[in-house]
Amino acid sequence: MSTEISTSPTLSHPNPKTDDNTENIIFTQNEATIKMLYKALSQGETETVSSLIASDLEYWFHGPPRCHHMMRVLTGESPSHAATFRFEPRSVTVVDGACVIAEGWEGAKAYWVHVWTVNDGLVTQFREYFNTWLTVRDLRPTKPAAAGHHLGLSTTLWQSMPGDLFRRSLPGLLLAI
Repeated sequence: MSTEISTSPTLSHPNPKTDDNTENIIFTQNEATIKMLYKALSQGETETVSSLIASDLEYWFHGPPRCHHMMRVLTGESPSHAATFRFEPRSVTVVDGACVIAEGWEGAKAYWVHVWTVNDGLVTQFREYFNTWLTVRDLRPTKPAAAGHHLGLSTTLWQSMPGDLFRRSLPGLLLAI
């Protein structure tokens, strides 16, 4: 497994002045937004999908060119109810507040990760990784240690975990937030 570094724009971070309860509410709302999006996609509810996606959605893709499945659905090129590939997340995880990661796989041939950025109930950024292992790390400076030194360690916030693809060789990416 190789590792490349994605220098994509930083995903939004929660306001450092929010308390834990407010942050938990935001996490829950953002997770619910993405689950609602996948449900609407699976049922062909284009109005609901449109209401959840910003008109100026920022999109980034990594994978084989023939696998731009989600973007075809989001743009209407391939209606979700008639799409040749159906996205059924096996997990949906909120990472760092505004970032919601959905992961899924279909047998040994298709593994995908979607990284959504949700702000005020609206998806503003979408990163799609197809047949690519993904590790998400927080590279923001850590709190100063004794004597004013900063620890140079990064924190892994999320990592690909498709059980039935474990023995398969896929390219790996590090998404830095």
